Amino acid sequence: MLANNPDTSAQVGALGSDVQTPATFRHELLNFIAGELPRWRDRRDRAKETAETILTSQLCAHLNSAAHHSNGWDVLQFRVEEPDEQHKGRKIDLVPSPRGVAMWVEGRRHTDFDSLMPIECKRLPTPKGTNRDEREYVINRNSSTGGIQRFKAGNHGGAHTFGAMIGYVQEETANFWADRIAGWIAELAATAEPGWTTKDLLRADYDDATVRVSVFRSCHQRPGGLGDIELRHVWVEMN
Repeated sequence: MLANNPDTSAQVGALGSDVQTPATFRHELLNFIAGELPRWRDRRDRAKETAETILTSQLCAHLNSAAHHSNGWDVLQFRVEEPDEQHKGRKIDLVPSPRGVAMWVEGRRHTDFDSLMPIECKRLPTPKGTNRDEREYVINRNSSTGGIQRFKAGNHGGAHTFGAMIGYVQEETANFWADRIAGWIAELAATAEPGWTTKDLLRADYDDATVRVSVFRSCHQRPGGLGDIELRHVWVEMN
């Protein structure tokens, strides 16, 4: 469902200064973001931009306002271009953090200086340009800017076992890109690209044709002793 879970929202809304949240907290947080994506997209006062960094900045501002005025998510803040916790020179597109409370999630304490999860944002299709790769949502052979590739390598989210990717679908449909991305991953697995297998394929979670938001999930092995990372892919059709 795109709407918040009322029970979870009520629980989070009653949080004190140092709180143990359930293991499903981050999933519910992604539900909140997914529910706000079409509201953000359809705001009449939002400038109709196409650049990824501007869209993400707009989304961050909207999410901060929506969380502040909600009955449960007002304990959160969102920030853009935050340093990765393990690779300080790398920036995460969007991160949610506690605001005014400390949260325990799966045994780890998070304050307003910490990220509850790393979120990468990508345009579909990838814009053309030097060193760009049309498969950039998945991988970029010309650089380390591939979306899923960053998580698989541990370059982004190495301190986390759960992350997300937001897709701004600017041409075609979510179903079109689901098929295209499945083909790219299958091709990487078939050509024995190091680290890639069919286990990296995205699996559909739900699709809301009314608001044109789709959610997929995937799980990826990582090198260097890092555990697997689970990703949620939340796509909103902008066109």
